[in-house]
Order: sequence, then C-alpha cells, then structure tokens
Amino acid sequence: MLGPDTPLFVALLFASVATSVMVALRYFLASGLFSWLTERVRPGLYAARGAQIRSEIAWSLTAAAIYGTPAGLMLWSWRNLGWTQIYTDFSALPLWYLPLSAFVYLFVQDTWFYWTHRAMHVPRLFRIAHAVHHRSRPPTAWTAMSFHWVESLTGAIVLPLLVFVVPIHVAMLGTVLGIATIMGVTNHMGWEIFPRRLVHSALGHWLITASHHEKHHEDYRCNFGLYFRFWDHLCGTDRGLSRRIAGPLVPVPVGAAAKLPVPPRGPEPS
Repeated sequence: MLGPDTPLFVALLFASVATSVMVALRYFLASGLFSWLTERVRPGLYAARGAQIRSEIAWSLTAAAIYGTPAGLMLWSWRNLGWTQIYTDFSALPLWYLPLSAFVYLFVQDTWFYWTHRAMHVPRLFRIAHAVHHRSRPPTAWTAMSFHWVESLTGAIVLPLLVFVVPIHVAMLGTVLGIATIMGVTNHMGWEIFPRRLVHSALGHWLITASHHEKHHEDYRCNFGLYFRFWDHLCGTDRGLSRRIAGPLVPVPVGAAAKLPVPPRGPEPS
C-alpha cells in the first residue's frame, strides 16, 4: 500500500495501473469462461479462428489499459477525496433508489453507446477506428473489448464521469459493471445463451442479446444499441434478429404485441 507521503503523480499512476490490471483480469475471466462454455455447447464454433482470437485479445489488452485509467482516477478520488457520488450506507437514500440508479446508469451508458457507435459507422471514422471491431467476422466471446484505442477512449469516460453526477451505491455500481461485462461477452459469442421464449417475447423486443447484436455484425447499418433496443426503435435502425442465431421468428403472445408502440422510421444510418 502507498503511504500518505506518496507523491500525487505516483499515487494516481498506481491507481490507474492497478485498475487496468483488474479490467484485464475481468476480461480474461469473463471471455475465457464463455469461450469454454461455447466449446462445450457449440463444439467447433471457434475452430480455425486462432489468429482472429489472438488479435482480439491484443486489442482488448489495449482497451483494458484505456478503460482502467479513468476508472482508477475515479476510484482514487472517491477513496481519498470524496469527490464522487458513490455511497456505501444503504440507509443514505431510499431503498427504491437502488434499482433506479442502476437503470439510470445503464440507460445513460446505452444512450452514449448508441450515438457514438452510430457515429463510428461514418465511413472515415469506421476506417480509422471501428473497423478493428468488425474484423471479427463472426465475433467470438473474446470480441467484447476488441476496440481500436480511439473507440476505447469514447467508451471509457462514461461511467467515471457519471459517478460525479448521479448518486449510486457501491453495490449497484458493481451490478452495473457486472451487467456490462456479461452482456458485452454474451452478445458477441456467436450463439444465443438466453431462451428463445425470452428472445422472441414482448420483453425481448426491447432487450439486446446475441441474436440482435449479431445482426449488426452481419449488416453494419443497423442495431447500434448496447443493452436496450429503445434508440434503435425510435430512430428506425432496428432490423430485428439474426436468423442464423435466432432462427425463424415466432409470434409475440396474443395481447402483448398490441401493447407495443410502433417505432417511427428514422433516417438511414450512415
């Protein structure tokens, strides 16, 4: 542990490096687990993709360093300066605020991701940065953090900035990070881990799983969301599910479809 007389620069550097290592370990643990599961459930799905996976891991380690740096600075400021809105006392705010705060974080992150991701498909930005992620064709469980450093910078700042504005219990922040990790991996692993009943349900109409995100990797011009299909529906960029993964569509239960608003058509994505 660093002492109280440690120079500020050294303390911040240590916090950033330590957090980057934790992000990298989280990546290896989550992607490794679901890659192992894929081999058990879909034997041979990743066969002959060794070179692709090695490239994904290399880019992901760069992304881990970029994601870990602002996260480390944020955690240091929380522990040492009390600047953030992170709290540890469950009684500090009403209990109903706990799930609400997690949803707010997920929705803000999803909104930021949708618009920056869509911008990354502008041809020039795509060539500079986002093409790295789309080299994974089809994606694997190791693709989730395979980003060019430019794209990593856009994604790394959201949560570290949000904790300075919106109060959140440390347990809920951990929940948000857990959801981000699991959905990031499962949405890329090339097969659907969630039941068809959920994927094709009224709830599934608003949630992103592998069946939805795989369509983005097939088409490029649609399905830009991270967790929710809200912005894709609203902006007319939702093109449904990948038939390769989801199979033929099945009807939404009677009565449920009538309650779903028909999303307006938006401009064609760049």
